[in-house]
Order: sequence, then structure tokens, then C-alpha cells
Amino acid sequence: QAPLVESGGGLVQPGGSLRLSCAASGFTLDAYAIGWFRQAPGKEREGVSCIVSNDGTTKYAGSVKGRFTIARDNAKNTLYLQMTSLKPEDTAVYYCAHCWGLGVSDFASGGQGTQVTVSS
Repeated sequence: QAPLVESGGGLVQPGGSLRLSCAASGFTLDAYAIGWFRQAPGKEREGVSCIVSNDGTTKYAGSVKGRFTIARDNAKNTLYLQMTSLKPEDTAVYYCAHCWGLGVSDFASGGQGTQVTVSS
């Protein structure tokens, strides 16, 4: 079984909401810094959010701050990304991965990703 499996993407209208999930297996999620990055066609990957420490300290990209919330359910060993007030520019494949910050090179390889499309 893949160590990280993303789900929850879909098609949503601008202004709508989605909650992405990332189920971890083979390791304990709360022992690591973990987060989300996204990649749109023809664009460089973009760090979205990262829980950088065990005390829950989080970082958000300026483009999503105030609209997205990252959360970790240790009992379910699952990471979430609650996305609200979605915009067309949020359209991308979203991946969860180990992270060290929000820079392009601050994320390990993700899972298979989940597609988020924001369109009317």
C-alpha cells in the first residue's frame, strides 16, 4: 500500500469548498512535518501549506492564507486540507508529502494526487 493516498478532489464552482484527505500508512503521521503542495498544468509546483513541527505550527502560502486550513487527525492517521472560497486559480493536482517549508524544493514526492478543478 502506498504510504500517502490523497482523495477528495473534484469539480467545484468558484466560491465553493472542498476538503482533501491524505491517508498515511506504514508510519505515524504526527511524527513528521507534513503538508500539501499543488501543481497546475504547465506551472511549477507550489507549496500550499505545511505543518512544520509537532506543536502544530503551520505555514500557508499567501495565495491561500485565510481560505485554506490544514489539519491532522492523529487517531485516523490522516491529513486534511479544508479549502473554502475557491478560485479558478486554485485549479491543480494537489499532493500531500513530507515538507520542510513552502519552497519549491521543500516537499518530498507526493502520492498520486487528487485533481481540484474550480470552474463555473
